[in-house]
Amino acid sequence: MNESKNKIKIIKKSSKEYPKILKEISNAPKQFYLRGDLPKNHNMNFAIVGTRAASEYGKTLAFKIAKELSELGFNIVSGLALGIDTQAHLGALAGNGKTVAVLGSGIDDASIFPKENLALVKKIVDSGGVVISEYEPRAKSEIWYFPERNRIVSGLSRGVLVVEAPEKSGALITARLALEQNREVFAIPGSVFSKNSIGANNLIKSGAKMVTSVDDILEELNLISLKSKKEENEKEKLNPEEKMIFGQPGAINCFRIGNSGYNKKHRRKIR
Repeated sequence: MNESKNKIKIIKKSSKEYPKILKEISNAPKQFYLRGDLPKNHNMNFAIVGTRAASEYGKTLAFKIAKELSELGFNIVSGLALGIDTQAHLGALAGNGKTVAVLGSGIDDASIFPKENLALVKKIVDSGGVVISEYEPRAKSEIWYFPERNRIVSGLSRGVLVVEAPEKSGALITARLALEQNREVFAIPGSVFSKNSIGANNLIKSGAKMVTSVDDILEELNLISLKSKKEENEKEKLNPEEKMIFGQPGAINCFRIGNSGYNKKHRRKIR
């Protein structure tokens, strides 16, 4: 394999390019390999994870939330797995944002796992995003690599959203790691009749922030003002006629700005 063709670089922990947010975790990798460009605004990294066997409900929500967060300037972090992870990456691309894929295999073309997402890897890199792994090129995926990979997904992010997860799921491992790393944990509620919702529903019962819209994430991170700024920028692009319509009372339902009232002090620890 021609590694120069893949443009693979090594980032050591001592390097200035190593993300500060990742250095915060106790077992940060000593080095990792990458293809593409790391986002410079690491404080805007946000992870979206979930089951590979996702329902249409889960895939639609993962895509939608990733797209809306990307449009607000977030970098979406996920694990490139089929299902929820794939939709999170695709949503970020649709929102013209950056996305970070953390792999449990080497990042050269021959080792990418799952193979079905090789084309997605190239789209991520071409769009200005990045694919990273602590495993060297030509390393094939092993079952124990994925829990190890998950600590990097959460470690790179200021918050982790679990979209869909059965009772035993790698996404729940990521949520537990996020809590240990002092990151915010979010979950989307689902039907009590769906096995894919058991894990996320249990996280909410244990104190994770319930998410029904992007606003819930913004409020918890104290970033609701991002939506107001986006609206102001969109208004500036309107022509005079459109601005006049926009200014009519009741013509546009403005987004509420404020605190959700959620008190972190009363959050129960997720076990």
